[in-house]
Amino acid sequence: MLLSKIHISAVPTVLAAVDLGSNSFHLIVAQLTHGQLSVLDRVRETVRLGEGLDENKLLRPDVQARALDCLHRFGQRLRSVSPHGVRVVGTNTLRVAKNSAEFVVAAQKALGHPVEIIAGREEARLIYLGVANALEAGDEKRLVVDIGGGSTEIITGQGSVASHRESLHVGCVSLAVQFLAKGKLKRKKVKAAELAAKLNVRPVAAMFRYAGWDRAIGCSGTIRAIQTVVESKGWSDRGITYASLQKLRDAISNMEDTEQLKELGVTPERQPIFVSGLAILWGVFDLLHIEQMDVSDQALREGVLYDLIGRVQHTDVRDNSIQWLMKRWAVDEVHAERVRASANDYLQQVPQDWLLSYVDGEDMLNWAALSHEIGLLISHGQYHKHGAYVIGNADLSGFSRQDQSVLAALVRGHRRKFPTELFTGLSKEYAEPAKRLCILLRLAVLMHRGRGDNLVPEIKLTVNDAALHLDFPPGWLEQNPLTLIDMEQETQYLQAASVTLTFSG
Repeated sequence: MLLSKIHISAVPTVLAAVDLGSNSFHLIVAQLTHGQLSVLDRVRETVRLGEGLDENKLLRPDVQARALDCLHRFGQRLRSVSPHGVRVVGTNTLRVAKNSAEFVVAAQKALGHPVEIIAGREEARLIYLGVANALEAGDEKRLVVDIGGGSTEIITGQGSVASHRESLHVGCVSLAVQFLAKGKLKRKKVKAAELAAKLNVRPVAAMFRYAGWDRAIGCSGTIRAIQTVVESKGWSDRGITYASLQKLRDAISNMEDTEQLKELGVTPERQPIFVSGLAILWGVFDLLHIEQMDVSDQALREGVLYDLIGRVQHTDVRDNSIQWLMKRWAVDEVHAERVRASANDYLQQVPQDWLLSYVDGEDMLNWAALSHEIGLLISHGQYHKHGAYVIGNADLSGFSRQDQSVLAALVRGHRRKFPTELFTGLSKEYAEPAKRLCILLRLAVLMHRGRGDNLVPEIKLTVNDAALHLDFPPGWLEQNPLTLIDMEQETQYLQAASVTLTFSG
């Protein structure tokens, strides 16, 4: 996120989403007209990023190079799209790779756009959003299943709202690497893959059966490939049925190598992961008691586009997540709003480039101000640490992992000693802007320490890189000695952040 907040006049009409999956990378470009999306271009490349994890969960250099070559090509296509209208998300492999931060830096350079690593349940929400927008409006309850390269998402919901979201740590690439190495289809290995898949599905099966649904819908390339086979063989008239999966399993049981899957019409590109994908889908069907599943062409990348529409039109789901946090943790909303207003006032007084062109800088500061006291419900002592832990580990719809790390750092750093190490631990492009946002939040919190309605004066704020000066009304500090003491203490705290704070008045 490297751009300033979008204004209504700057809302783009062409939007693009990039999905950095564990099996394939996808690019979709669409035209936004009267709230409706028309697809202009789709690009898909099989990268098999998930295959590139070594025993230490590090992405191998050769796989990184393969992925970056793809992203350079995607970057060329994105040059004509407004930076405001592009969103790039990374999924399971980038969640688990220990050197994902290094890869993300190179990926951002290749694409020319920031890369967000999203949590599993956030991926599930976006998948459901993509599928739901492809369906007719109605009140039916839906079960959506997406089998990716490194994870499998299962979601229930109604309309465009997901009610239950789970991301399982099993995908067609990771399962193939574990059990079906070199394309060999030994019966014991195939059976072991099926059992491993069921072990991952089993913990959530009862919850989804209890939630119930009227219609089951599958998405992702794996499920579409299975649909193509069972329909072409006449084993199913529409979509995928339980009986058709049994026949497909029987047909594969006599095969010894994945290349034999061409007899069923499976493409060479899909052959290495087809059986592992089937094992996962069989486990889902069997344990959730699914009889029939329709198949959708839309999934994560379309969901990212629809979510992006909300952002550029200022109906950001992240606002709802913060409101949920505030209610869940009984935040004093009146006080939080006072802090937010002052923090925003200080932000408007600093030059735009002081935040180093940090996208969502204003939003992030507002969200941090509104949620900075959520830890009070746990304990007053060290409540800033409790709040940071909650924010850093909660499932917050709309937030990427990087977003949550920045937000948690702001809440953690809003009082007492400045946690410099927390900010230096953020990704390079976030570290300095986040530190500067935190300083503005600290000042706003300090000025409202008395929690009064009319105690805060108008302050003029000037900045010069790492130096800040606050100009209070003449005589105000003398009349408010407690605030004067707080300001003197704050100058000491900020020295740890290599920031010089001065004040007058």
